[in-house]
Amino acid sequence: MEKLYYSIGEVAGILEESTSAVRYWSDYFERFLKLGRNAKGNRKYTADDIETLKQIKFLMRAQGLTLEGAKNRLSEDRKSVESRVKALDTLKEIRAQLEEVRKSL
Repeated sequence: MEKLYYSIGEVAGILEESTSAVRYWSDYFERFLKLGRNAKGNRKYTADDIETLKQIKFLMRAQGLTLEGAKNRLSEDRKSVESRVKALDTLKEIRAQLEEVRKSL
């Protein structure tokens, strides 16, 4: 069963990014995220927030866009970004499965 909320450390691990990058993106792209906070004030990320952060990472790291360029792209054409990120995730999963098969041979 999937968790309802993730800590910033867990999200950084999922994205393979530093916690400071995730924190910065969370602040800069806050209109695209639905972050909550716990009683201590720590950020709580949902699965949808993680998907949005994956899209931001794709735009910034793979596409080489600036913060403002990534924000514009998410505002204008979010569906195509979402489909590309899902395709990349699927390809990574297939690659991992193929590497497991290769190791077992």
